[in-house]
Amino acid sequence: MATVLSINISEKKGTPKTKIPAGVLIEDFGFEGDAHAGKWHRQVSLLAKESIAKAEGMRTDGLCHGLFAENITTEGITLHTLPVGTRLQIGDEAVIEISQIGKECHDGCAIRQLVGQCIMPREGVFARVITGGTVKEGDDIRVL
Repeated sequence: MATVLSINISEKKGTPKTKIPAGVLIEDFGFEGDAHAGKWHRQVSLLAKESIAKAEGMRTDGLCHGLFAENITTEGITLHTLPVGTRLQIGDEAVIEISQIGKECHDGCAIRQLVGQCIMPREGVFARVITGGTVKEGDDIRVL
């Protein structure tokens, strides 16, 4: 069973996000209050706990959810192996559709400077919000 470990948002792109107990996904926009939200294909970012654990050589003191600027930290699902177009239901209401696997990490990436490397280029997953709703820690994630 796949679950949501944390919901994370930030006011500025390229910085670690702050953990919140629940967030509101807005259809075709992203998380309310998040700098990455907008009318584009990378409205929500996801990263699996299993991907974070695989990162080698990174600084581990203070490691926390949202450190890699992911909106949703998951457990129990290998996100980066799902094909683009896969839809996931999170909790009772929200549905997202994977729009991109990985991304280019810019030279001034604050995450890379803080941790030593950024795993989002290899294993980060990005999605569009198909159906909005409240998402919270502990919610189930189902592949539709």
